Amino acid sequence: MTDDFNPMAPNGMRRLLLGALLALPAARAALASQDAAGMPERIGAALAPWQPGWLDIHHIATGRGNATFVLLPDGTSLLIDAGASTNKLDVSVAPRPDASRRPGEWIGRYVRRHLAQAGLDTLDYLLATHLHPDHTGDVDAASPPSAKGAYRLSGVTDVAELVPLRTLVDRGYPDYAYPVRFEAPFADNYRAFVEARRRAGLAVERFRTGSAAQFKGLGRRSAPRPFEVRNVAANGDVWTGQGDATRTLFPPLASLPRADWPSENQCSAAIRIGYGAFRYFTAGDLTSYTGDGALPWQDVLGPAARATGAVSVATADHHGMFDGLNGDIVRTLRPQAWVIPSWHIAHPDMLQLERMFSTRLYPGTREVFATTVMRENLLANGRLTSRMRSHDGHVVVRVMPGGDRFYVAVTGNGDENDTVKLVTAALPVTGT
Repeated sequence: MTDDFNPMAPNGMRRLLLGALLALPAARAALASQDAAGMPERIGAALAPWQPGWLDIHHIATGRGNATFVLLPDGTSLLIDAGASTNKLDVSVAPRPDASRRPGEWIGRYVRRHLAQAGLDTLDYLLATHLHPDHTGDVDAASPPSAKGAYRLSGVTDVAELVPLRTLVDRGYPDYAYPVRFEAPFADNYRAFVEARRRAGLAVERFRTGSAAQFKGLGRRSAPRPFEVRNVAANGDVWTGQGDATRTLFPPLASLPRADWPSENQCSAAIRIGYGAFRYFTAGDLTSYTGDGALPWQDVLGPAARATGAVSVATADHHGMFDGLNGDIVRTLRPQAWVIPSWHIAHPDMLQLERMFSTRLYPGTREVFATTVMRENLLANGRLTSRMRSHDGHVVVRVMPGGDRFYVAVTGNGDENDTVKLVTAALPVTGT
Protein backbone atom coordinates (compact mmCIF):
# COMPACT_ATOMS: atom_id res chain seq x y z
CA MET A 1 0.00 0.00 0.00
CA THR A 2 1.39 3.42 -0.93
CA ASP A 3 1.25 6.48 1.34
CA ASP A 4 -1.42 7.91 -0.95
CA PHE A 5 -3.72 5.12 0.22
CA ASN A 6 -2.81 5.52 3.90
CA PRO A 7 -5.12 7.86 5.88
CA MET A 8 -2.45 8.27 8.56
CA ALA A 9 0.27 9.43 6.14
CA PRO A 10 1.41 13.07 5.70
CA ASN A 11 -0.02 14.93 2.70
CA GLY A 12 2.85 17.18 1.69
CA MET A 13 4.84 14.77 -0.47
CA ARG A 14 1.64 13.45 -2.05
CA ARG A 15 0.59 16.95 -3.15
CA LEU A 16 4.07 17.65 -4.52
CA LEU A 17 4.10 14.45 -6.57
CA LEU A 18 0.56 15.03 -7.81
CA GLY A 19 1.45 18.55 -8.96
CA ALA A 20 4.44 17.21 -10.86
CA LEU A 21 2.41 14.47 -12.47
CA LEU A 22 -0.31 16.84 -13.59
CA ALA A 23 2.28 18.87 -15.44
CA LEU A 24 2.93 15.89 -17.71
CA PRO A 25 0.89 15.68 -20.94
CA ALA A 26 0.33 11.95 -20.43
CA ALA A 27 -1.17 12.52 -16.99
CA ARG A 28 -3.46 15.25 -18.29
CA ALA A 29 -4.58 12.92 -21.08
CA ALA A 30 -5.25 10.15 -18.57
CA LEU A 31 -7.44 12.47 -16.52
CA ALA A 32 -9.32 13.52 -19.64
CA SER A 33 -9.92 9.89 -20.57
CA GLN A 34 -11.15 9.26 -17.04
CA ASP A 35 -13.71 12.04 -17.56
CA ALA A 36 -14.78 10.42 -20.81
CA ALA A 37 -15.19 7.13 -18.96
CA GLY A 38 -17.78 8.76 -16.71
CA MET A 39 -15.79 9.66 -13.56
CA PRO A 40 -16.28 13.36 -12.91
CA GLU A 41 -14.95 13.36 -9.32
CA ARG A 42 -11.90 15.43 -8.41
CA ILE A 43 -10.26 15.70 -5.02
CA GLY A 44 -11.04 19.10 -3.52
CA ALA A 45 -14.19 19.62 -5.62
CA ALA A 46 -17.79 18.90 -4.70
CA LEU A 47 -19.17 15.45 -5.45
CA ALA A 48 -20.80 15.47 -8.88
CA PRO A 49 -24.61 15.22 -8.78
CA TRP A 50 -26.26 11.88 -9.54
CA GLN A 51 -27.15 11.32 -13.18
CA PRO A 52 -29.81 9.01 -14.69
CA GLY A 53 -28.36 5.52 -15.13
CA TRP A 54 -26.01 5.78 -12.15
CA LEU A 55 -26.56 3.81 -8.96
CA ASP A 56 -25.36 5.87 -5.99
CA ILE A 57 -25.04 4.44 -2.46
CA HIS A 58 -24.14 7.07 0.17
CA HIS A 59 -23.03 5.79 3.58
CA ILE A 60 -23.66 8.96 5.60
CA ALA A 61 -21.12 9.64 8.36
CA THR A 62 -22.73 11.56 11.23
CA GLY A 63 -20.84 9.71 13.95
CA ARG A 64 -24.16 8.82 15.57
CA GLY A 65 -25.33 5.65 13.83
CA ASN A 66 -26.27 4.12 10.49
CA ALA A 67 -27.80 5.95 7.53
CA THR A 68 -27.41 4.91 3.90
CA PHE A 69 -29.00 6.94 1.11
CA VAL A 70 -29.51 5.20 -2.24
CA LEU A 71 -30.40 6.75 -5.58
CA LEU A 72 -31.34 3.93 -7.93
CA PRO A 73 -30.62 4.16 -11.67
CA ASP A 74 -34.13 5.43 -12.50
CA GLY A 75 -34.13 8.11 -9.78
CA THR A 76 -36.08 6.07 -7.23
CA SER A 77 -34.74 6.90 -3.76
CA LEU A 78 -34.26 4.78 -0.64
CA LEU A 79 -32.91 5.65 2.80
CA ILE A 80 -31.79 2.69 4.90
CA ASP A 81 -31.94 3.69 8.58
CA ALA A 82 -31.44 7.11 10.16
CA GLY A 83 -29.55 6.57 13.39
CA ALA A 84 -29.26 9.13 16.16
CA SER A 85 -27.41 7.72 19.15
CA THR A 86 -26.96 9.84 22.28
CA ASN A 87 -23.81 8.04 23.46
CA LYS A 88 -21.24 10.20 25.24
CA LEU A 89 -17.96 11.29 23.70
CA ASP A 90 -15.92 8.89 25.84
CA VAL A 91 -17.26 6.00 23.74
CA SER A 92 -18.39 7.66 20.49
CA VAL A 93 -16.95 10.12 18.00
CA ALA A 94 -18.10 13.72 18.12
CA PRO A 95 -21.19 14.43 16.00
CA ARG A 96 -20.50 15.28 12.36
CA PRO A 97 -20.51 17.98 11.06
CA ASP A 98 -21.09 19.27 14.64
CA ALA A 99 -23.63 19.33 17.46
CA SER A 100 -25.51 22.40 16.24
CA ARG A 101 -28.18 20.15 14.73
CA ARG A 102 -29.54 16.74 15.64
CA PRO A 103 -28.09 13.79 13.68
CA GLY A 104 -31.45 13.17 12.00
CA GLU A 105 -31.50 16.77 10.81
CA TRP A 106 -28.06 16.37 9.23
CA ILE A 107 -29.25 13.16 7.55
CA GLY A 108 -32.46 14.79 6.31
CA ARG A 109 -30.55 17.76 4.95
CA TYR A 110 -28.09 15.42 3.21
CA VAL A 111 -30.93 13.50 1.58
CA ARG A 112 -32.78 16.65 0.60
CA ARG A 113 -29.63 18.18 -0.88
CA HIS A 114 -28.80 15.20 -3.07
CA LEU A 115 -32.40 14.74 -4.15
CA ALA A 116 -32.51 18.40 -5.20
CA GLN A 117 -29.29 18.07 -7.19
CA ALA A 118 -30.96 15.22 -9.08
CA GLY A 119 -34.08 17.31 -9.69
CA LEU A 120 -36.13 15.32 -7.16
CA ASP A 121 -37.95 16.36 -4.00
CA THR A 122 -39.43 13.20 -2.44
CA LEU A 123 -37.87 10.27 -0.58
CA ASP A 124 -39.61 7.26 -2.07
CA TYR A 125 -38.75 4.66 0.57
CA LEU A 126 -37.30 4.58 4.09
CA LEU A 127 -36.31 1.16 5.43
CA ALA A 128 -35.81 0.88 9.19
CA THR A 129 -33.83 -2.36 9.49
CA HIS A 130 -34.68 -2.70 13.20
CA LEU A 131 -35.71 -0.53 16.13
CA HIS A 132 -32.43 0.30 17.87
CA PRO A 133 -31.74 4.04 18.31
CA ASP A 134 -28.53 4.04 16.26
CA HIS A 135 -30.78 3.01 13.35
CA THR A 136 -34.02 4.88 14.12
CA GLY A 137 -33.19 7.65 16.61
CA ASP A 138 -33.01 8.05 20.39
CA VAL A 139 -35.25 10.49 22.28
CA ASP A 140 -35.43 12.15 25.68
CA ALA A 141 -37.31 15.04 27.28
CA ALA A 142 -35.18 17.54 25.34
CA SER A 143 -36.15 16.09 21.95
CA PRO A 144 -38.51 18.59 20.28
CA PRO A 145 -42.08 17.55 19.50
CA SER A 146 -43.19 17.11 15.91
CA ALA A 147 -45.82 19.37 14.41
CA LYS A 148 -47.19 16.34 12.55
CA GLY A 149 -48.11 14.00 15.39
CA ALA A 150 -47.67 12.96 19.01
CA TYR A 151 -44.01 12.02 18.76
CA ARG A 152 -40.61 13.67 19.12
CA LEU A 153 -37.96 14.41 16.52
CA SER A 154 -34.88 12.23 16.24
CA GLY A 155 -33.40 10.09 13.49
CA VAL A 156 -36.18 8.73 11.25
CA THR A 157 -38.72 11.28 12.49
CA ASP A 158 -36.32 14.16 11.83
CA VAL A 159 -35.83 12.96 8.26
CA ALA A 160 -39.57 12.67 7.69
CA GLU A 161 -40.02 16.20 9.04
CA LEU A 162 -37.58 17.59 6.47
CA VAL A 163 -38.24 15.43 3.39
CA PRO A 164 -41.62 14.19 2.11
CA LEU A 165 -41.60 10.42 2.63
CA ARG A 166 -43.67 8.24 0.34
CA THR A 167 -43.40 4.78 1.99
CA LEU A 168 -42.01 3.64 5.35
CA VAL A 169 -40.98 -0.03 5.64
CA ASP A 170 -39.85 -1.86 8.76
CA ARG A 171 -39.61 -5.39 10.11
CA GLY A 172 -42.29 -5.06 12.82
CA TYR A 173 -45.36 -3.38 11.36
CA PRO A 174 -48.24 -3.50 12.23
CA ASP A 175 -48.07 -4.82 15.81
CA TYR A 176 -44.32 -4.89 16.60
CA ALA A 177 -44.97 -8.00 18.71
CA TYR A 178 -42.29 -10.41 17.44
CA PRO A 179 -40.54 -11.87 19.30
CA VAL A 180 -41.87 -9.57 22.02
CA ARG A 181 -42.97 -5.95 22.04
CA PHE A 182 -39.87 -3.78 22.46
CA GLU A 183 -40.40 -1.39 25.39
CA ALA A 184 -38.15 1.67 25.42
CA PRO A 185 -38.70 5.43 24.91
CA PHE A 186 -37.17 5.36 21.43
CA ALA A 187 -39.30 2.39 20.39
CA ASP A 188 -42.44 4.02 21.81
CA ASN A 189 -41.61 7.19 19.90
CA TYR A 190 -41.08 5.31 16.64
CA ARG A 191 -44.40 3.48 17.04
CA ALA A 192 -46.14 6.80 17.71
CA PHE A 193 -44.66 8.08 14.44
CA VAL A 194 -45.97 5.02 12.61
CA GLU A 195 -49.42 5.54 14.10
CA ALA A 196 -49.43 9.19 13.05
CA ARG A 197 -48.59 8.16 9.50
CA ARG A 198 -51.31 5.54 9.52
CA ARG A 199 -53.89 8.05 10.75
CA ALA A 200 -52.82 10.48 8.03
CA GLY A 201 -53.29 7.81 5.35
CA LEU A 202 -49.55 7.60 4.59
CA ALA A 203 -47.95 4.32 3.54
CA VAL A 204 -46.39 2.02 6.14
CA GLU A 205 -45.50 -1.56 5.22
CA ARG A 206 -44.03 -4.65 6.82
CA PHE A 207 -40.79 -5.83 5.21
CA ARG A 208 -41.58 -8.78 2.93
CA THR A 209 -38.70 -11.23 2.97
CA GLY A 210 -38.01 -12.78 -0.44
CA SER A 211 -39.73 -10.01 -2.39
CA ALA A 212 -38.09 -8.12 -5.23
CA ALA A 213 -41.17 -5.91 -5.69
CA GLN A 214 -41.46 -4.02 -2.40
CA PHE A 215 -38.74 -1.48 -3.28
CA LYS A 216 -39.66 -1.29 -6.93
CA GLY A 217 -38.35 1.27 -9.38
CA LEU A 218 -40.78 4.13 -9.94
CA GLY A 219 -39.33 5.24 -13.28
CA ARG A 220 -38.57 8.82 -12.28
CA ARG A 221 -35.83 8.88 -14.92
CA SER A 222 -34.76 6.52 -17.68
CA ALA A 223 -32.27 3.74 -16.87
CA PRO A 224 -30.22 1.75 -19.40
CA ARG A 225 -30.71 -1.63 -17.68
CA PRO A 226 -33.08 -3.21 -15.16
CA PHE A 227 -32.14 -3.23 -11.49
CA GLU A 228 -33.45 -5.08 -8.46
CA VAL A 229 -33.75 -4.58 -4.71
CA ARG A 230 -34.17 -8.04 -3.20
CA ASN A 231 -35.38 -8.50 0.39
CA VAL A 232 -33.06 -11.17 1.79
CA ALA A 233 -33.83 -11.61 5.48
CA ALA A 234 -35.85 -10.37 8.46
CA ASN A 235 -37.39 -11.83 11.62
CA GLY A 236 -35.54 -15.12 11.15
CA ASP A 237 -36.90 -15.70 7.64
CA VAL A 238 -34.31 -15.89 4.86
CA TRP A 239 -34.69 -15.86 1.09
CA THR A 240 -33.73 -19.20 -0.45
CA GLY A 241 -32.22 -17.61 -3.56
CA GLN A 242 -35.01 -19.06 -5.72
CA GLY A 243 -37.95 -16.89 -6.81
CA ASP A 244 -39.55 -15.26 -3.77
CA ALA A 245 -39.31 -18.39 -1.59
CA THR A 246 -38.10 -18.17 2.01
CA ARG A 247 -37.21 -20.51 4.84
CA THR A 248 -37.42 -20.01 8.60
CA LEU A 249 -34.32 -20.23 10.80
CA PHE A 250 -35.72 -19.52 14.25
CA PRO A 251 -37.28 -22.33 16.29
CA PRO A 252 -40.80 -21.75 17.70
CA LEU A 253 -40.53 -19.37 20.63
CA ALA A 254 -42.38 -21.82 22.88
CA SER A 255 -39.48 -24.25 22.45
CA LEU A 256 -36.88 -21.78 23.73
CA PRO A 257 -36.05 -20.38 27.17
CA ARG A 258 -36.99 -16.71 27.30
CA ALA A 259 -33.31 -15.74 27.56
CA ASP A 260 -32.65 -17.39 24.16
CA TRP A 261 -35.39 -15.66 22.20
CA PRO A 262 -34.16 -13.84 19.09
CA SER A 263 -32.76 -10.36 19.71
CA GLU A 264 -33.65 -7.18 17.85
CA ASN A 265 -30.33 -7.40 16.00
CA GLN A 266 -31.00 -10.98 14.88
CA CYS A 267 -34.34 -9.82 13.43
CA SER A 268 -32.73 -7.08 11.28
CA ALA A 269 -33.76 -6.64 7.66
CA ALA A 270 -31.20 -7.41 4.93
CA ILE A 271 -31.32 -6.46 1.25
CA ARG A 272 -29.32 -7.00 -1.93
CA ILE A 273 -29.24 -4.39 -4.68
CA GLY A 274 -28.41 -5.66 -8.17
CA TYR A 275 -27.66 -3.61 -11.28
CA GLY A 276 -26.10 -5.36 -14.27
CA ALA A 277 -23.15 -7.33 -12.89
CA PHE A 278 -22.95 -5.17 -9.75
CA ARG A 279 -24.25 -6.46 -6.40
CA TYR A 280 -24.47 -4.70 -3.02
CA PHE A 281 -25.39 -6.34 0.31
CA THR A 282 -26.31 -4.72 3.61
CA ALA A 283 -28.01 -6.25 6.64
CA GLY A 284 -28.49 -3.77 9.49
CA ASP A 285 -27.18 -5.41 12.67
CA LEU A 286 -27.48 -9.06 11.63
CA THR A 287 -24.92 -11.21 13.38
CA SER A 288 -23.40 -14.68 13.09
CA TYR A 289 -22.44 -15.40 16.71
CA THR A 290 -24.00 -18.62 18.04
CA GLY A 291 -22.72 -18.76 21.61
CA ASP A 292 -19.77 -20.80 20.33
CA GLY A 293 -22.05 -23.29 18.65
CA ALA A 294 -24.68 -23.63 21.37
CA LEU A 295 -27.40 -21.87 19.36
CA PRO A 296 -26.62 -22.38 15.65
CA TRP A 297 -29.90 -20.83 14.51
CA GLN A 298 -28.75 -17.46 15.85
CA ASP A 299 -26.42 -17.15 12.86
CA VAL A 300 -28.72 -15.27 10.49
CA LEU A 301 -26.04 -13.32 8.66
CA GLY A 302 -24.48 -16.53 7.31
CA PRO A 303 -27.64 -17.86 5.62
CA ALA A 304 -28.44 -14.36 4.34
CA ALA A 305 -24.97 -14.14 2.79
CA ARG A 306 -25.29 -17.56 1.20
CA ALA A 307 -28.63 -16.65 -0.35
CA THR A 308 -27.11 -13.41 -1.64
CA GLY A 309 -23.90 -14.90 -3.06
CA ALA A 310 -20.81 -12.98 -4.13
CA VAL A 311 -21.18 -9.21 -4.26
CA SER A 312 -19.20 -6.20 -5.42
CA VAL A 313 -19.64 -4.14 -2.23
CA ALA A 314 -20.80 -5.23 1.23
CA THR A 315 -21.23 -3.55 4.57
CA ALA A 316 -19.56 -5.08 7.62
CA ASP A 317 -22.80 -5.47 9.50
CA HIS A 318 -23.32 -4.69 13.16
CA HIS A 319 -20.68 -1.99 12.64
CA GLY A 320 -17.82 -4.47 12.28
CA MET A 321 -18.41 -5.73 15.83
CA PHE A 322 -17.05 -9.07 17.09
CA ASP A 323 -20.29 -10.97 16.36
CA GLY A 324 -20.71 -9.87 12.74
CA LEU A 325 -18.63 -11.45 9.98
CA ASN A 326 -17.36 -14.98 10.37
CA GLY A 327 -14.95 -16.62 7.94
CA ASP A 328 -17.64 -18.35 5.89
CA ILE A 329 -19.54 -15.09 5.39
CA VAL A 330 -16.42 -13.34 4.14
CA ARG A 331 -15.66 -16.24 1.78
CA THR A 332 -19.21 -16.15 0.46
CA LEU A 333 -19.61 -12.41 -0.08
CA ARG A 334 -15.97 -11.74 -1.17
CA PRO A 335 -16.59 -8.12 -2.14
CA GLN A 336 -14.17 -5.81 -3.88
CA ALA A 337 -14.97 -3.16 -1.27
CA TRP A 338 -16.12 -3.33 2.36
CA VAL A 339 -17.86 -0.41 4.07
CA ILE A 340 -17.95 -0.33 7.88
CA PRO A 341 -20.78 1.81 9.32
CA SER A 342 -18.77 2.76 12.41
CA TRP A 343 -19.00 5.43 15.13
CA HIS A 344 -18.39 3.72 18.53
CA ILE A 345 -15.08 2.97 20.26
CA ALA A 346 -15.65 -0.77 19.58
CA HIS A 347 -16.10 -0.23 15.81
CA PRO A 348 -14.44 -2.09 14.13
CA ASP A 349 -13.22 -5.21 15.91
CA MET A 350 -9.69 -6.35 15.06
CA LEU A 351 -10.71 -9.90 14.09
CA GLN A 352 -13.35 -8.47 11.74
CA LEU A 353 -10.64 -6.42 10.02
CA GLU A 354 -8.37 -9.48 9.83
CA ARG A 355 -11.13 -11.33 7.97
CA MET A 356 -11.95 -8.47 5.62
CA PHE A 357 -8.31 -8.16 4.59
CA SER A 358 -7.56 -11.90 4.50
CA THR A 359 -6.57 -13.24 1.08
CA ARG A 360 -6.77 -16.73 2.60
CA LEU A 361 -10.54 -16.29 2.83
CA TYR A 362 -10.78 -15.03 -0.74
CA PRO A 363 -8.14 -13.98 -3.27
CA GLY A 364 -7.70 -10.65 -4.96
CA THR A 365 -7.57 -7.04 -3.91
CA ARG A 366 -10.19 -5.38 -1.75
CA GLU A 367 -10.58 -1.93 -0.22
CA VAL A 368 -11.95 -1.21 3.26
CA PHE A 369 -13.68 2.05 4.16
CA ALA A 370 -15.27 3.21 7.41
CA THR A 371 -17.57 6.14 8.11
CA THR A 372 -16.12 7.32 11.45
CA VAL A 373 -13.53 5.59 13.63
CA MET A 374 -12.48 6.85 17.05
CA ARG A 375 -8.82 7.73 17.54
CA GLU A 376 -8.60 5.16 20.36
CA ASN A 377 -9.68 2.40 18.00
CA LEU A 378 -7.30 3.59 15.28
CA LEU A 379 -4.42 3.35 17.76
CA ALA A 380 -5.44 0.03 19.30
CA ASN A 381 -5.93 -1.64 15.91
CA GLY A 382 -3.28 0.38 14.06
CA ARG A 383 -1.69 -2.61 12.34
CA LEU A 384 -4.95 -3.04 10.37
CA THR A 385 -6.67 0.36 10.50
CA SER A 386 -3.59 1.80 8.76
CA ARG A 387 -4.50 -0.36 5.74
CA MET A 388 -7.98 1.11 5.42
CA ARG A 389 -8.59 3.54 2.58
CA SER A 390 -10.62 5.89 4.77
CA HIS A 391 -11.82 6.13 8.35
CA ASP A 392 -13.78 9.41 8.43
CA GLY A 393 -16.19 10.74 5.85
CA HIS A 394 -19.25 9.89 3.77
CA VAL A 395 -18.49 6.77 1.71
CA VAL A 396 -20.19 7.03 -1.68
CA VAL A 397 -20.30 3.99 -3.97
CA ARG A 398 -21.03 5.14 -7.52
CA VAL A 399 -21.96 2.49 -10.09
CA MET A 400 -21.69 3.54 -13.71
CA PRO A 401 -24.53 3.16 -16.22
CA GLY A 402 -25.19 -0.51 -16.97
CA GLY A 403 -23.62 -1.77 -13.74
CA ASP A 404 -20.33 -3.11 -15.12
CA ARG A 405 -17.98 -0.70 -13.32
CA PHE A 406 -18.00 1.24 -10.05
CA TYR A 407 -15.80 3.44 -7.93
CA VAL A 408 -15.82 4.84 -4.38
CA ALA A 409 -15.57 8.49 -3.42
CA VAL A 410 -15.13 9.66 0.16
CA THR A 411 -16.45 13.14 0.93
CA GLY A 412 -15.87 15.38 3.92
CA ASN A 413 -18.34 15.27 6.79
CA GLY A 414 -17.15 18.41 8.57
CA ASP A 415 -19.58 20.59 6.61
CA GLU A 416 -22.28 20.27 3.94
CA ASN A 417 -20.07 20.96 0.93
CA ASP A 418 -19.64 17.27 -0.06
CA THR A 419 -15.99 17.91 -0.90
CA VAL A 420 -14.24 14.87 -2.34
CA LYS A 421 -11.35 13.71 -0.13
CA LEU A 422 -10.53 10.49 -1.94
CA VAL A 423 -11.65 8.73 -5.10
CA THR A 424 -10.65 5.26 -6.25
CA ALA A 425 -10.06 4.13 -9.79
CA ALA A 426 -13.08 2.79 -11.64
CA LEU A 427 -13.15 -0.95 -11.03
CA PRO A 428 -14.64 -3.54 -13.37
CA VAL A 429 -17.15 -5.68 -11.50
CA THR A 430 -15.68 -9.14 -10.90
CA GLY A 431 -16.72 -12.32 -9.14
CA THR A 432 -20.49 -11.86 -8.91
